[in-house]
Amino acid sequence: MKLIKNAAGRMVPDVVNGIESIPYKGINGHKPDGRNYGGPIRSCADYPADGNKVVPGLKEALIKAGIKDGMTISTHHHLRNGDVVTNQLFDIIHELGIKGVRWFPSASFPCHEHLIPYLEDGTIHHIEGSMNGPLGRYTSYGKMKGLGVLRSHGGRYQSVQDGEVHIDIAVIASPTADPFGNANGVSGNSACGLIGFALADSEYADRVIVVTDNLVPFPCIPWQIQGNNVDYVVQVDSLGDASKIVSGTTEVTKSPDRLLIAEYVAQFIEDAGLMKDGFSFQAGAGGTNLAFVLYLKERMKAKNVKARFVRGGSTKYLVQLLEEGLTDYILDGQTFDLEGVRSMRENPRHINTSPFTSYNFHGKGNFASIVDVAVLGATEVDVNFNANVVSHSDGLLLHGIGGWQNCLFSKCTILAIPSFRDRIPVIVDDVMTLCGPGELIDVIITERGIAINPLRKDLLECVKNSSLPIKEIGEIKSEVERICGGKPALPTRDLNEPVAVVKWVDGTVLDSVFKVIE
Repeated sequence: MKLIKNAAGRMVPDVVNGIESIPYKGINGHKPDGRNYGGPIRSCADYPADGNKVVPGLKEALIKAGIKDGMTISTHHHLRNGDVVTNQLFDIIHELGIKGVRWFPSASFPCHEHLIPYLEDGTIHHIEGSMNGPLGRYTSYGKMKGLGVLRSHGGRYQSVQDGEVHIDIAVIASPTADPFGNANGVSGNSACGLIGFALADSEYADRVIVVTDNLVPFPCIPWQIQGNNVDYVVQVDSLGDASKIVSGTTEVTKSPDRLLIAEYVAQFIEDAGLMKDGFSFQAGAGGTNLAFVLYLKERMKAKNVKARFVRGGSTKYLVQLLEEGLTDYILDGQTFDLEGVRSMRENPRHINTSPFTSYNFHGKGNFASIVDVAVLGATEVDVNFNANVVSHSDGLLLHGIGGWQNCLFSKCTILAIPSFRDRIPVIVDDVMTLCGPGELIDVIITERGIAINPLRKDLLECVKNSSLPIKEIGEIKSEVERICGGKPALPTRDLNEPVAVVKWVDGTVLDSVFKVIE
């Protein structure tokens, strides 16, 4: 493996976990050819004629699926920090003596700290998915045997569709399922909303195991996962704690500074002429981004403006917009709280969408680019509007990408961020880890001022007479550095030893995450 410079000027490995990589070539620089990957052909003759695919337990299902060393095992994250199935899965894999697994989750959470011993003993070789919390720290210190691979939600679907990642066995935790394998996430004690991030797994994996704690007679309606893509069904006592789909990132901030940022966001959307009948927007997770929905809601009411659709991750705040007639639809990719679960179950205008239709960059268009405004967060941004969402100022991986990269293709992308955290400036000369190229980021809104990307002369013109504190990004940066006592200190890293890579939405390698020296 050697490091090469990509089109963003970042040093990235030419080989990732034994596979030759494609360096980032620019926003639309990589256009693949060929055909989509297809799953294996199956015969009805190999399955029970009565449609009953239930097996006694997950261990038996894994054995029937032919589990062996070096396989790729996928899971999804809809139960978020309440997930217990993934931990139980790897307990069984370890018990069976399997080694060298590539774990391919749609995301991980602090509850998966349980898996660190399995990374240490070689049960899991490496993770291709978000490495949050304890798993992020473990990876950042160079302890994982392979390179971590960070993808967006859409990038994950793209990688499977394109054949970049071959899933041997998919394990799908489903709050409700029938014996045939039809499954959903909107009913049952563990209801978590939609389970669309497992869709690619169900369609492309060699073997698919549905695990449920609410087995109902055929047919399970609605079915978000189709039983004709499922090999085995396992009934367990509990999938986990669905209440833990709610986290600190899905509660409105109480910080005065962050509430001010949220007010600025709502005012900017109105003053820039973006808030008008039939417009659309997406609010990312995070207390500030959720608060802006409340402020925007009041402005919509005052101007009698109705959105055509709002894009979720759904929360109770988006549900309120729907139920109060302020939007025609919620187009939901992930359910962030229990009100979102209820709404999806009860309201036909709360629509279950998949990463394929909304985020996959290698398709015939996707509706991320149809969204008028996306309001997102970031851990840091630089003077060229590049942004980082996976690592902090200490260099440690503490977040996944989620749908963040995919949302950058909206007509106006706003990053709503505090100007500093723990007296560490958030605006820097050069981001530590590049996750989003600056040409796709239009506005940065902080409590100390609003910076508009010079490429967006149209936005600058729209708000030139606004009362908003419009400033150049360098001006905000200098002010914050004076408050904080200078530029943030850089962590000690080994710039010759990547521990993970960040993929761009097209599957190319955008940046490296380098080992932090303890």
